[in-house]
Amino acid sequence: MDLKQLEYFVHVAELGSFTRAASFLSIAQPALSRQVRALEVELRQSLFERNGRGVTLTEAGTRLLAHGRGILQQVERARLDMEDHRGAATGRLVLALPPSVSRTLTTPLVASFRARFPKATLSVVEGLSTYVLEWLAIGRVDCAVVYNVAPSAAIDLVPVLDEQLYLVSAREKGGKLIGPPVTLAEVAEHELVIPSLPHSIRMLLETALANEGRKARVSLEVESIPAILDLVQQGQAHAVLALNAIRASGQENRFAVRPIRRPKMTTTLWIATSAQRHRGPLIDQSIELVKELLLKLWS
Repeated sequence: MDLKQLEYFVHVAELGSFTRAASFLSIAQPALSRQVRALEVELRQSLFERNGRGVTLTEAGTRLLAHGRGILQQVERARLDMEDHRGAATGRLVLALPPSVSRTLTTPLVASFRARFPKATLSVVEGLSTYVLEWLAIGRVDCAVVYNVAPSAAIDLVPVLDEQLYLVSAREKGGKLIGPPVTLAEVAEHELVIPSLPHSIRMLLETALANEGRKARVSLEVESIPAILDLVQQGQAHAVLALNAIRASGQENRFAVRPIRRPKMTTTLWIATSAQRHRGPLIDQSIELVKELLLKLWS
């Protein structure tokens, strides 16, 4: 498989158009079309469905796009690793963050990254921990902040901190921001709005309740933390979240939170990297920066 053809395919897929991709790559559109067609002939599968507005990926194209991004990123990392400036933090870092962490961490991280690594570039993507681990495996991301992951020979994990989980409710007029602790049994009595499986907090809560012989009363499944908080504020249901998710909303005075005790419910933040690929200076030094900022911002 020709790397140039793979690069052309990825650009067409991401831009959704041969015309836009040709303009971006500064090559003639017929030449671009021939290269992608040659790739389809080699693979004996159609990668795109053509329509009047551009192109969409076939099932085979979707599969190849996931592999293609990882392959091209690995080639770029290999090139950077062979440069003369060995030991310098140069190149491009792709970092994955959970949505609840991204809102708090991204802005200070970008500022610190630029100051500390002026010859490097940073790309931040969001995703649930389960999906992020798949991105690490295929090389789409270089490292990630994840919640509650199981140990694996394919993943290197650095523990950062534990976050207390709270039962979050709409705050009544004159009510306290932080109320008395609640038990897991009391949590099971409340209607909850919570992300669907395999979200890490959902899995943690379901497992803890099962150990107590109970089940969560899930009234709504919503993936977005801001949307969950909006529903809680309206009194639609309660939520189980870490305090940082509420602080990041900028509206913490509208909620009443109670720490979950007996047993104590905590979620662990880790920094994950692939154990199967080389970690250069940029990744190693960036891990320390991310850990430093997490500890500072979550303290």
